[in-house]
Amino acid sequence: MKKYDVVALGELLIDFTENGISEQGNPLLEANPGGAPCNVLAMLAKLGKKTAFIGKVGNDSFGKMLSEVIEKCGIGAEGLVFDEDVHTTLAFVHKKPDGDRDFSFYRSPGADMMLTASEVNSDIIGNAGIFHFGTLSMTHEGNRAATVSAINTAKESGALISFDPNLREPLWESLEDAKEAMKYGISVCDILKISDNEIEFLTGEKDIDKGVFAIIREYGVPLVLATMGRNGSKAYCGSALVSAPAYDNTNVVDTTGAGDTFMGCALNYISENGIQLNKEQLSELLSFANAAASLITGRRGALKVMPEKAEIDRIING
Repeated sequence: MKKYDVVALGELLIDFTENGISEQGNPLLEANPGGAPCNVLAMLAKLGKKTAFIGKVGNDSFGKMLSEVIEKCGIGAEGLVFDEDVHTTLAFVHKKPDGDRDFSFYRSPGADMMLTASEVNSDIIGNAGIFHFGTLSMTHEGNRAATVSAINTAKESGALISFDPNLREPLWESLEDAKEAMKYGISVCDILKISDNEIEFLTGEKDIDKGVFAIIREYGVPLVLATMGRNGSKAYCGSALVSAPAYDNTNVVDTTGAGDTFMGCALNYISENGIQLNKEQLSELLSFANAAASLITGRRGALKVMPEKAEIDRIING
């Protein structure tokens, strides 16, 4: 029996999101704890799973705040490292009229990209049932080596490997490098969560099914979960293909973390049922994950405000 249901490696940062206008007419920004891997773990912790995070923050006020926040969310912080020289990574999130987002990053450098292979806690990874990662921990040579080392450790220990590309184009010197990182992640994973725009970026296909089938043919990923925003999601497992509609939220405040919330719910289901899922199980997984993702879009931020299981069940049951 592994100590942790899910361990994730990657970025932990501050998302500055718009929160009104000051008396002087200036935009007010709220410092929300963020970073895709920890968002995923926060959802899992809310559902009662044992989790741990591996990553790096600055030894500054934001870094200390993030450490406290993830522990309060029930995420193990034993693998969190503090950098004495580089500050915690910052992101500024601008919401478009349709609720989608533009990101501006202060990360040249940022502490999250300074994690080295020697700083990765292999004992934690060796005790994971599922190991989860994305491409943001592969943007630079040092953190890429740390990520590869962690994946190798996870594979050796028999963990399932989960990958969400979470493409953020501004963080890459070359989009070709981003594509290569995505290809590497897909080549080593058992579970792939990928968005419609990422499918098109990687395969050139606007048609979701054609793009996913091309990925499966080339890489043989056992379970693929495709997210399509307002158009819902799809799951591909062996010969089974299932789609599920999105749950409408008429009060969209911030879509940040919706995909991470979806992924946390998906990994929760997989940790309980494995990855060889039939159509009925895939439909159940997608419905629950879609409902949770819908709920989070009505809240500002994600990490600290993940929905409770009872809330998700109420959405599903109408």
